[in-house]
Amino acid sequence: MLALDKVTADVATAVVEASSHWREDQLACWRAACERETIPRAKWAMENFLKNAEAADLHHSALCDDTGTPHPFLEIGDEAVLPAGFLPAMEAGIRKGLNDLPARPMGVRGNELERISQCKGLYDEPGMLMPAPTQIRRIPGKKIRFTILMLGGGPEIRSRTQPIFHMHSLEHVIEEMINWAVPQVAALGCQPVTLSFGLGRTAVEASSLSLEAMKDGRYDVQSEIEKRITDEVNARGIGPIGLGGSTSVLATFIKIGNMRGSGFRVVSMRPNCCMEIRKASREWEAGV
Repeated sequence: MLALDKVTADVATAVVEASSHWREDQLACWRAACERETIPRAKWAMENFLKNAEAADLHHSALCDDTGTPHPFLEIGDEAVLPAGFLPAMEAGIRKGLNDLPARPMGVRGNELERISQCKGLYDEPGMLMPAPTQIRRIPGKKIRFTILMLGGGPEIRSRTQPIFHMHSLEHVIEEMINWAVPQVAALGCQPVTLSFGLGRTAVEASSLSLEAMKDGRYDVQSEIEKRITDEVNARGIGPIGLGGSTSVLATFIKIGNMRGSGFRVVSMRPNCCMEIRKASREWEAGV
């Protein structure tokens, strides 16, 4: 039987790891992009981002002052047994991880209407920032896999979810995605970004698929379409923190869901900032 105290401890560790460590594929992509950069001011910016990541990794401290909102993702095996109390144990781990980091206190006090205006102020405890609703997927086998994504506020301002009329043309949809990305990447201010796209039938589905694209994406694995979007946005010369240069986008992650007979495809785009994508995973054996 999977012990709930282990779930809490593992989840807390994953929250700290996601918030303070870049993964090897991410680091390798950054280093290669920095090596290719020829404009001195752009190269300087990227070198300092890498120094920031090294310091965060060394001290287990936050990669960014905006420590983000936790977005949990669960993949549950078809033969796995989720023990009673698993979800509260997972949520307790997220709270502990935010406190251990510590994250920036961003939890808003008050009832549902008071939280909109923020009239009651903020909680002092970082762990009072409640996680976003948990995304759940099926996987084969007996494992439960937990992934936490820490999503900052800046990219949300530049995110976009709306229908594209496909005109029976994949090329048209891709061109529209590129046209969306360019002004949002330019306006974000903390480039280079990692673009994530979800394509689905509804706004809810597309947004969920964009999150799944972040969960599954690897910087060393890019499809032809993902590479094309990355290259075309980079060709605009926005560069790190808008200083010009060849690296506005490090990578693009796309997740395409089911479609229905209609004239449109709903697309959700998020330009993840230079410190993202911040994620970490843990898994447990939970078969009968």
